[in-house]
Amino acid sequence: MIRIFLVLLFSLCVLFMGCDNSKSASPKVLHVFNWADYIAPEVLQEFEKTYNCQVVVDNFESNEAMYAKIQAGAKGYDVIFPSSYMAKLMNDKKLLLPLDHKLLPNLKYLDPQLLPIITQDPTMNHSVPYLLSMAGLGYDPKKIPNFEASWAMFDRQDLKGKITLLSDIRETLGAALKFLGYSINTINEKELEQARDVVIRWKKNIAKFAVEDAKMGLGSGEFVMVHQYNGDIYQVVKENPDIQFALPKEGFSLASDDMVIPDGAQEIELAHQFINFFTDPKICAKNMEFLRYASINIEARKYLSQEFLQSPAGNVTPEIIRRGEVIKELGDDVAKYNKVWSQVKAAE
Repeated sequence: MIRIFLVLLFSLCVLFMGCDNSKSASPKVLHVFNWADYIAPEVLQEFEKTYNCQVVVDNFESNEAMYAKIQAGAKGYDVIFPSSYMAKLMNDKKLLLPLDHKLLPNLKYLDPQLLPIITQDPTMNHSVPYLLSMAGLGYDPKKIPNFEASWAMFDRQDLKGKITLLSDIRETLGAALKFLGYSINTINEKELEQARDVVIRWKKNIAKFAVEDAKMGLGSGEFVMVHQYNGDIYQVVKENPDIQFALPKEGFSLASDDMVIPDGAQEIELAHQFINFFTDPKICAKNMEFLRYASINIEARKYLSQEFLQSPAGNVTPEIIRRGEVIKELGDDVAKYNKVWSQVKAAE
């Protein structure tokens, strides 16, 4: 009897030890804070398989909304995707960790000539460029007579209730500033007040300020024109070939969305592996093809299809880059933007 009891006791010990070992070998979890639909599902699955981990993604709709959450003390994220100007602000506020370049060998594939143009961290001390975005006009030419590639389209009374502006302070005020012939980074209060008045005028015509709703609404026919990022519109084009994208003649925003590691990240090594993985030329090319955004990854072009390279999504020429203006971090002067944006949102 005692012998049987000892055998059972030994079996139970082995069982519990096995459970403990299984628990200790459970995959690591990487928490990512990103724009919606901004990673190809195939690429995310490949990363999880390669590093035996799970990636949990939360989404934000604007740089400012993301920053407010992080500044308020939100913890638990290991990688965040701010635009370059916001990455600089976050670093200035000591919200980011410096990057260990020894863990990021794929940085060598990023174009050294474009780095100082599209990012405010050309040495990649705290941020690594992911993809390039341009904010312009997505539209259905069959539903808009006499379309013109101009921000003036938002004054068209015949489009009232069927158009949207981005729910983003810098992008939407920036569009108005460009419309008026000013810099997207002006800190002149009179120019900002004029831009405020333009957006308030446009507000009377739009259905809403939106981001994801705009993309889906354009595809479904709810909207006929939206203020949106180039890649998002080209994603819609894959489903609805009638949709087109135009960059306004007055100018437009050009932005690099970056990858950063926030202070307080729990999986720092895995976060570096994530950034390095997404900078791998083959992986970058897969993301570009799926998301329809361009990259400054020179080597990635070797793995892109001719269809993508010749499409407007992939053919981001130096002339286009010259026409755009990069949104910059403005320090304390950003309060001027916040002030007029509050007035825009409060206006009837």
